[in-house]
Amino acid sequence: MTYHWGGMMAAAGEENKDWILEPLSLPESPCCTAHVFTSPALSCIFCEECFPAEEQEKLLRHMILEHKLVIADVKLIVDFRRYVLYWKKRFIERPITDFCSIIRTNSQGPKEEQADYYLLCDVLPEDRVLREQLQQKRLEEVLEQQQQERNDSNFARICMFCNEEFAGNRAILFNHMAKDHSFNVGLPDNIVYCNEFLDLVQKKIDNLQCLYCEKTFRDKNTLKDHMRKKQHRRINAKNQEYDKFYTINYLELGKSWEEVQSEDDREMIDEQDDDWSDWQGHPICAVCLFCEKAKDTTEKLQLHMKEAHCFDLLKLKSEMGLNFYQQIKLVNFIRREIHQCRCNKCGKMFSSKAEVVSHMTETNHIMSLLDRSAWDQPQYYFPTYENDALLCSLSDCESESVADNQTTNIPVIAEDISNLQALKQSSILNLLQHPTTKN
Repeated sequence: MTYHWGGMMAAAGEENKDWILEPLSLPESPCCTAHVFTSPALSCIFCEECFPAEEQEKLLRHMILEHKLVIADVKLIVDFRRYVLYWKKRFIERPITDFCSIIRTNSQGPKEEQADYYLLCDVLPEDRVLREQLQQKRLEEVLEQQQQERNDSNFARICMFCNEEFAGNRAILFNHMAKDHSFNVGLPDNIVYCNEFLDLVQKKIDNLQCLYCEKTFRDKNTLKDHMRKKQHRRINAKNQEYDKFYTINYLELGKSWEEVQSEDDREMIDEQDDDWSDWQGHPICAVCLFCEKAKDTTEKLQLHMKEAHCFDLLKLKSEMGLNFYQQIKLVNFIRREIHQCRCNKCGKMFSSKAEVVSHMTETNHIMSLLDRSAWDQPQYYFPTYENDALLCSLSDCESESVADNQTTNIPVIAEDISNLQALKQSSILNLLQHPTTKN
């Protein structure tokens, strides 16, 4: 379920101050810490010459001029250092002609003016496999790094627009900048290498450079006025400098975020490859409404809530005739009340979740709810927790039709249209054209 917190906050306005102002996440299994390996130097495939990582072009020029090697589509190689090390080892084991195509320059000219260059490209199956493996490896590293940053509660940073300090989860700062300064970079969970990203944006601001049009101004006040009036409080999506910080750019080999987003999903219908053996997703567990216990199936979670908390969601669903969307709203309402340490029946506040759950259990409030009008509201369509797997496992079954019958219960009788002329003459709609006057 994807949603925009900024839009929801604006729609609520000042009517309800009791909002959770940042996306929440249920507890997840800790992921192992991943570190993307980087090196300050790139080594030539053929000799001991080395170049700093940021001088990759110099290394490519060196290999062309000194060793006659041309590497095709370098920009599609996601980890150039590992790529070079792999081929350095392979060229020691076997001659270069076993791998590379030969390009002869000036082939029509005198022999002494001709030169042979070696082309290394993904037409060679081994090279193609290497590039794909490097892409997969980088994607795994980026996703693990992203997960680590999402779970990091030690994040601390000063807002670059108002100098207010924020600590805790990075989403707090991003949501503050979006809500209070209209600076929106998308969902925080889509960003990776967060600190490096913020350092880059801060550097541009410090250099008096507009983040969108990238013009430079004479002072900070002029820059702020420009970004406010021109609605330039966003990054320039065309600037590839930011591509590194969005996970969508790591999804497919050689494709940018624009190309991935522009693809028509309907093309996938024709694909017959149903092999999911390489799928490596983390298991999604549903978390209890009243504690942090997680289960790998909805049935196990329902059983846990009945045994540990005397709460029966299926019973409430049946007794109240809840359809799918009403169940969604009820779950989000209970999640929100428990998060705010408030009893969902009497509204009493407590200092911790454990205390409010204990109170609800002792007073039998755990299966009692406020009046339907308190929770059957549009705002509870939005998840209280972004990763709430319980919402994805709710079932509609027959409850929606039951609820409809309970609320409407209006018989529908079909008209006999075999004699249309008689129907027109006797229709009550004639009264609208020829109203009668009552005495």
